[in-house]
Amino acid sequence: MKKVVVALFVAVLALGLAACGQKKDYEIGLVTDVGTINDKSFNQGAWEGVEQYAEEHKISYKYYQPDTKSTEDYVKSIEVAIKNGAKIVVTPGFLFENAIWLVQDKYPAVKFIILDGAPHNVTDFGAIAPGDETTIDGDTTGKNANFEIGANVYSIFYSEEQSGFLAGYAAVKEGFTKLGFMGGMSVPAVVRFGYGFVQGANYAASQMTGVTVTIKYEYLNSFAPDAAHQTKAASWYTSGTEVIFVAAGGAGNSVMKAAEGIAGKYVIGVDVDQKAESDRVITSAMKELKSSVYNALDEIYNNRQYNSNNQVITTNGKSVTLDASVGGIGLPQDFSRFSKFTKAMYDVIFAEVAAGSITIVNDHKLPVTSLVVPKVTLDVTE
Repeated sequence: MKKVVVALFVAVLALGLAACGQKKDYEIGLVTDVGTINDKSFNQGAWEGVEQYAEEHKISYKYYQPDTKSTEDYVKSIEVAIKNGAKIVVTPGFLFENAIWLVQDKYPAVKFIILDGAPHNVTDFGAIAPGDETTIDGDTTGKNANFEIGANVYSIFYSEEQSGFLAGYAAVKEGFTKLGFMGGMSVPAVVRFGYGFVQGANYAASQMTGVTVTIKYEYLNSFAPDAAHQTKAASWYTSGTEVIFVAAGGAGNSVMKAAEGIAGKYVIGVDVDQKAESDRVITSAMKELKSSVYNALDEIYNNRQYNSNNQVITTNGKSVTLDASVGGIGLPQDFSRFSKFTKAMYDVIFAEVAAGSITIVNDHKLPVTSLVVPKVTLDVTE
């Protein structure tokens, strides 16, 4: 009898250990750009979209954080996600463009969603020689450049110029006439935010009598918090700047600290609603990251098919640009920190932008000083 009990105990224990050792698959994976899913910015917005869709549809999901901000480690994290069962991998940000180009053909059964970018193998756009299209691995002829979007890639861009336009418009309608723009780096998305901001301020001023606007305009060459950014922002504020639009990721927190130290100074956040970060954030120029990821996942799941090996079949890759007409950008619906600019005013200007009745220049290759903005005086630091 004792032998039977012992045998049963050993069998149960073995089953228990086997169950504990079973590898759990996570069907949706998100790889951060080194930051965390609580960064109050790009990673968090994308993660919230994954989380909402997965929870609603009872799908397993997990996020992965690379060791370094490098293509090599992005690829490693993507491959870890795939080994853990990911059929869809979400990558938030243009820093993943080279990584997605490397994995899209290697893993044809996996669907990749990349935000703010599209796959390519160009590693240094800044080294482009005059007249050449691209540079890669020292080639200045552009012959080796490849911008092919794999059949399993869903590339999502946003009309940042429209979001920036709405922020600039709201600021001037609120009564601010001394504005600032601090961009992280002069990458296309950030440039479009800034150009839109300038044009929105000009458009609002043109609707008002006797109003002209001054905008200090500079790139910080950084997306990270830094005491130097706080010092710079404080100097802008003390010299008269009333509100600064910071399209610079985590560097925005440094500007918020500067605003908090001086009475009557404000910040416009970026990418997501950053109101909770500081009571000086009056609004944010948002990309609807959460809803765009949610909708992309929904589209993939509703249209996917499987072959006999239970692999996902995709018919073609795609790249989309989400604008106001599809709710891809906008300001938060909370206008409580404004005293003059109202939701009714916002709804009117948003409808005009969505309808395309306002021309907003978005060519990031043009210098900001080339914008036709007669109601704005630009103070640009190159």
